[in-house]
Amino acid sequence: MLRGLYTAAAGMISQQNRHDTITNNIANMNTPGYKQKYAVTHSFPDMLLRLTGSQDVDNGQAVGKLSTGVFAEESLQVNLQGDLMQTNRFSDFAIVSDIQVPGVAFDASGKALTAGGQLVFQPQAFFTVQNKDGETRYTRDGQFRLDEQGYMTLPDGSRVLGADGQPFRLPDGVTINDLAITPDNRLVNPLTGASAGQLLITRVDDPNKLVREGDGKFKLADGETGVRPVNAGDRVEVRQGYVERSNVDAAQSMVDLMSAARAYEANQKVIQFYDKSMDKAVNEIGRV
Repeated sequence: MLRGLYTAAAGMISQQNRHDTITNNIANMNTPGYKQKYAVTHSFPDMLLRLTGSQDVDNGQAVGKLSTGVFAEESLQVNLQGDLMQTNRFSDFAIVSDIQVPGVAFDASGKALTAGGQLVFQPQAFFTVQNKDGETRYTRDGQFRLDEQGYMTLPDGSRVLGADGQPFRLPDGVTINDLAITPDNRLVNPLTGASAGQLLITRVDDPNKLVREGDGKFKLADGETGVRPVNAGDRVEVRQGYVERSNVDAAQSMVDLMSAARAYEANQKVIQFYDKSMDKAVNEIGRV
């Protein structure tokens, strides 16, 4: 009897984690560059059932598998392109990324299977920034601003990096309103052609290797590689005067939220049923 009780409890915990993940997505619907997550559930180790009456269990006939519950300890990120919103602010930038891999056809979710059956994810491009500790981070949030020293920064003070790997700083006497972005990610004066520098846009071959750090920034997991600056062959474009909206699907999120709540309630009722059954077994049947 307790096996069912534990299974229902595991289901409640799993649905609570799923509910928390969806709620976080909804809360960040208006966060520029936010990438939604979804909770992945796995079954507990399956129990192999065999027909009763067999003298040799190893030679018994298998009748199927029984899952003894689920757990949700992993949240995967959906790295699809978000819609662009025009702001008309010269310091706002948005990345449009559609990087392709030769011989691989990605589906609408950014995944593909190679000829050998290996699952691969579509590479993505990110702005490269440096946090206050001097560490490199990646983001799709392009709401930049200029500090007192002329450095281009994020709202939290992280500095945007240029193609030389150093914090991007405008020359003295130059304002961001005087500059326009070029296809090779340089900020130039369209009247004189003078260049103020080039932004460092980084290509991450497997965006699922990035670790979410908060404030829209990611870091590369320890020991991971597959990061390099984008080149002319990559289908990456930076647009000025736009920001990338989050890729959260509001309608689907609400449906998933209700589904998680209903599943949680169903598991809760199972626990209540087992509680009543155990109460009868102890207090009523035990008296007979």
